[in-house]
Formats: sequence, C-alpha cells, structure tokens
Amino acid sequence: MTQGRPLLNRRLAGFGTTIFAEMSALAVHTGSINLGQGFPDTDGPEEIREAAVRALRDGRGNQYPPGPGIPELRTAIAGHQQRFYGLPVDPDTEVLVTAGATEAIAATMLALLEPGDEVIAFEPFYDSYAACIAMAGAQRVPLTLRAPSFRPDLDELRSKITPRTRLLLLNTPHNPTGTVLTRAELTAIAELAVAHDLLVVTDEVYEHLVFEGAHIPAATLPGMRERTVSISSAGKTFSYTGWKVGWVTAPAPLVSAVRTAKQYLTYVSAGPFQYAIAEALRLPDSYFDRFRADLRRKRDLLADGLRTAGFEVHRPQGTYFVTTDITPFGEKDALAFCRTLPERCGVVAVPSSVFYDDPEAGRGQVRFTFCKKDEVLREAVGRLGRLVP
Repeated sequence: MTQGRPLLNRRLAGFGTTIFAEMSALAVHTGSINLGQGFPDTDGPEEIREAAVRALRDGRGNQYPPGPGIPELRTAIAGHQQRFYGLPVDPDTEVLVTAGATEAIAATMLALLEPGDEVIAFEPFYDSYAACIAMAGAQRVPLTLRAPSFRPDLDELRSKITPRTRLLLLNTPHNPTGTVLTRAELTAIAELAVAHDLLVVTDEVYEHLVFEGAHIPAATLPGMRERTVSISSAGKTFSYTGWKVGWVTAPAPLVSAVRTAKQYLTYVSAGPFQYAIAEALRLPDSYFDRFRADLRRKRDLLADGLRTAGFEVHRPQGTYFVTTDITPFGEKDALAFCRTLPERCGVVAVPSSVFYDDPEAGRGQVRFTFCKKDEVLREAVGRLGRLVP
C-alpha cells in the first residue's frame, strides 16, 4: 500500500514533533511551571477582548471575511506602519492578513522559493523557518549568532551569498537570543541585498518588545522597500496569542505572490478577532510604553534570579526570552537538561540547541520565557535555586 516509501514527505524527514509541544506536554504531565513556550498567563487589554465579544454579538466576522483581511484591519495595519516607522502602505494592495505570523512565513516561503534556491537565516532560528524552507524545496544556509554577544558576522554573511541565494530571512528582535539588529548592521545587510538583488523577509513579531536600542524595519532602509516582505502579528504585542492574527506588508507584487500561496492554506481565519485587533493597533502610545516597561521589569526579575541560581545569563535586548548557559552546572547537553529539569525542580524550559543546524553551537544553551505573572517567575526562580552549580 505504501509502495515501500515512508509516509512522511521526505522534505520533512527529521522534523517530527516540535520542541514546544514536547515541553508543554511535559509541563502538564509533571505539574511544572512552564517557562518554555512563549505565551502569557494573563490576557491582554480588556477593551480589546470586549471588542472581540462585540464583533461576535454584532455578527461581524462570523462568516468568511475577505481573503486579504477585513478592510478595517488592513487600514489599521497600514496606519500602524506609518505611525511607528513612517512607512506608507496601501491597505488595499500592500497588506495581507494571515493566521498568525507562522502562516505568513509559510505562505511567503512557498510563494517566493523554488527547489534549489538558498535562504540565509540567522541561527538559532524559530523552528518553523526550517520546516517552511524545506516544504518549499529550498535549502537553508545558517549564519550562526554566537554567544555571548549573538551579533551577526557580516563578513561571514557576505561569504555565504551565492548565485543560488534567493532571499535573506531576518528576525529582529531575534528569538531566541533577544538580539536587536542595529542600524549599522541592517544597513550593511541592506547593501548586500541590493548588490545581489536578493529578497528580504523580516519576522518582526517582537517589534514592540525592545528594551535596549530601537526596532528598525528593514523596509525603511534605502533600496529595501521594493524587495522586503515584512511580517508581524498581534499575539505578542497584545497578549492574545490564541487569536492567531498576523499580517504581511510589502509592495503589491510581493503581496500578490504571497496571497496566491496563502489562499490555499487557511484562505481566511479569525474573523471577529480581526475587528478587535483593528482597534488594538490604534491604542495610544501609553499602552505600548507600559507594556514594554512591564516586560522589561519581568526580564530583569527572571534574569537576575537565573544568575543567582547559577546560570550564565545572556540578558536579551528584546523579545519574551532569556538565553542561559548551563555549563556552570557541569551540564553540556541542553536537551537532556530540559527533559530532566521538571523532575529536578518543577520548571520547564526549552533547549536552544534544537534551533541550530550546528548542534555544537548551542549545545549548552537553554531558553526561559518571562511573559508570566511576577509570582510565577519568583516561584520558578526559587525552584531553580535547588540546582547546585
């Protein structure tokens, strides 16, 4: 019946269950504090939740919304890009609403890549990048961000560009390291993209969670507007990760290409939630400032606690996550460490090593999330203090 072939498409061989599913299941099984997967344990603004309820009651979005997204949300996304970055975006032709940023990444890779193309991405990388590139039949080419600075080696980047390079996949602020690319780094990357006529895809879901430095969209740099697909989502910014509302902004020809692939994935999703996120994107600056300040405080709470517990801590410039090194405990294998951590002290983390193609580069790195209540973080830190360096 199977003709002797494996059931799984060979392009996905080796992927299996995501590390997030494994570690979250382990948290449930052991009753541990889950500092592995990046989702908050409190909901976002009450007025935004009520906006979703109002949309449901008013019958807005309960049936199929328009394929590109409801006009109200597309207009709000365009307004957001202009308000925060001075980027003019046409809501009718240059915005596409997706089922979270993950679908946006998948649709973009499927639309823009062909077998044999190469994609340069910074490792450690979010796990869906590798799978989406593989599903498109392309080849990922990692540029390793190395501890303790996790800065990109631009000379190495230059050396990795070949005639087969199709696009650069950037993530800033970067998950899991928390690195925020500087203007100088982005300018150098932009010059390479222009010189080699490369497409650039940017994952900017943590754009409003920058604690040091500033978020600079690649699309704002000279020569980049026409070649950049910018991706973001509402989940991280408004703490409603389950709503899965993401978006793509790019010049009309790029949006058209991505939409062609996206329409055969979900086609549409999150109808009533789209109306709520349209309102969320118009919240005053004070909301974004308070949200960022609160997460910065939580970052420091967890980072300081982890250092006291004996971890080597790489304090992030942005995102939800703190990367640590476990070698002070005499540990060398992050995956083994994370699998035994719940039984040892009742805390779940994620091994950063699974986000590398080079298994040695991140073998001793473990990622903890700090988007949790203060009392949860304090309890987790106390439990981790049981470990003996």
